[in-house]
Amino acid sequence: MPQPKISKLTIVTEFEVYNSAKDLDKKDAELLLAAQKMVKTAYAPYSEFQVGAAILMENGKIVTGNNQENAAYPSGLCAERVAIFYAGAQYPNVAIKTIAVAVKSKNVVIKEPLSPCGACRQAIAEYENNSGKPIRIIMSGEKGQIYIAKSIESLLPLMFSKKYL
Repeated sequence: MPQPKISKLTIVTEFEVYNSAKDLDKKDAELLLAAQKMVKTAYAPYSEFQVGAAILMENGKIVTGNNQENAAYPSGLCAERVAIFYAGAQYPNVAIKTIAVAVKSKNVVIKEPLSPCGACRQAIAEYENNSGKPIRIIMSGEKGQIYIAKSIESLLPLMFSKKYL
């Protein structure tokens, strides 16, 4: 019996890498600082993993959010979705330009940038697809480098969207 021919698909993604927040431009540094401030008020008594998010809207407004845990674990919500859903509710016809994500753990020092979870990536993808404009994503840990993705496609290649419905 002949073997089927198999081909491979390689997906390459690219990020801007900065050594610290001091290397960011002023607007990105301010947005990251807003996300870092939100980390401090995150409600994370179970995981002790705090996340803050700050969104720069196309109209210049900044919307923030942080993770909100719940004893019934699936009932909580990540910082990115708290912020993005608030942005969608308050500014339904305004595109999101950039989202900054900052993290802190009470158990370990996070020395590398962390990216949004899968559910948050899909939520960002929905807003990016609806606006037709890329959403930049700034990711940081507590220390170390900062990564910037030019679009959610950098984090979610082959993403599902409304064009398939």
